[in-house]
Amino acid sequence: MSTASQVPPAPLANALEGVGTPAQRTRICALSTIGFTLMFAVWLMFGILAIPIRKEFNLTEVQFGWLTAIAILNGSIWRLLFGIATDRFGGRRVFTALILATIVPSYLVSQASSYYELLFYAFLVGLAGNAFSVGIAWNSAWFPRQQQGLALGIFGAGNVGASVTKFIGPFLIATIPVAGYYGGWIPGGWRFVPFLYCVMLAMLAVAMWFGSPKHDHMPGKGRSMAEMLRPLNNVRVWRFSLYYVVVFGAYVALSVWLPKYYVDVYGLPLQSAALLTALFIFPASLLRPLGGWFSDRFGARRVMYWVFGTMTVATFLLSGPSGHIVINVPGRFDADGMTEVMPVTMNVYWFTALVFIVGVGMGVGKAAVYKYIPEYFPRDVGAVGGLVGLLGALGGFFLPPIFAFLLEWTWIPQTTFFVLFLLTAVSFMRLHLTVWRMLHSASPHLETHFETHTS
Repeated sequence: MSTASQVPPAPLANALEGVGTPAQRTRICALSTIGFTLMFAVWLMFGILAIPIRKEFNLTEVQFGWLTAIAILNGSIWRLLFGIATDRFGGRRVFTALILATIVPSYLVSQASSYYELLFYAFLVGLAGNAFSVGIAWNSAWFPRQQQGLALGIFGAGNVGASVTKFIGPFLIATIPVAGYYGGWIPGGWRFVPFLYCVMLAMLAVAMWFGSPKHDHMPGKGRSMAEMLRPLNNVRVWRFSLYYVVVFGAYVALSVWLPKYYVDVYGLPLQSAALLTALFIFPASLLRPLGGWFSDRFGARRVMYWVFGTMTVATFLLSGPSGHIVINVPGRFDADGMTEVMPVTMNVYWFTALVFIVGVGMGVGKAAVYKYIPEYFPRDVGAVGGLVGLLGALGGFFLPPIFAFLLEWTWIPQTTFFVLFLLTAVSFMRLHLTVWRMLHSASPHLETHFETHTS
């Protein structure tokens, strides 16, 4: 075989070896992670802000659910386009433009005077959620294949931005006067938080533009849109999207829903509810680099088995409603023969521990899903990663209203976790069915193998 025949095509060689210097790749990973952290905080700020907003605007359960979900919608529907744009025009340009486009809506949220006005501004500020697709495509274009799991895991740890408002929000809401400062030019109360974010976004845009390498890698440059979209016909892409609904869409939904759950079910003050929610967000975000390392070392499919197995058990336990069984034995117990047996009540400590376990599974699982993508689609990370991110984030949009409707219908708050249990169990069965078909079509030599490009 000639030497020339052993040289991979240029796009594949870039995927294997990476582009640029290690210092440039480190800068891109650091800036994109910081940027994603802030943009994620902006995207999910209504998880905390919606609680004082509910009181100010006298919202119903369903109105509350839509307010927490509407920003998630706009941070979902454009992910495919932003991923493709990043591959064609470069992450530096697209990320900076996205940050600039989020500044004005963030300020407008602080000025809203009615529920529907607030709903509209919340939708606009949700554009920040598309930063994920940009960062995934940008980092994938620069890092070699053997480092992509870890690099994408580090970037994805920016999900911890969901906890930023949980930490600073209650304190700022309680300490900044409602009237604000300078005649209200700087708003107070809950309105100060989006105002602060718009200032931080302006600083981030400057850092992103001047701090990242001027030369960018654009794997989609010169390719037609039809060519870039062609991988989306592959059923594997849609299976990855289902997995991502479980590990990311449900994460987004719980990030905005848990503070309310703690307040309503356990009667905790907002600050305590926010801190306990952060105990879910931290592992679901900061363990993403570990999930990437596990996926590099053991393979994404093995990791997903452990993730779905653990989450199925935990969400099943969380879905049990508090209550007891009442039995009637005439002539026994009290005067009417009625007694209560088998009381089922989950205190806040056990609840938090199980939610923490769910967060661990989500943190590891998010990295594993995105390890799949550059493995199977090295030239189309923007398009494939954008679609997977889009559908996963849409899960985060639809779940809060579903939680709200079920709560209003049943008055059982644990229905939240029953929905997540069903979603996780279905995904687990789909994963296992895929592996079962793979092994039985290629037995016996694949019987002990999980990783193959034929499934």
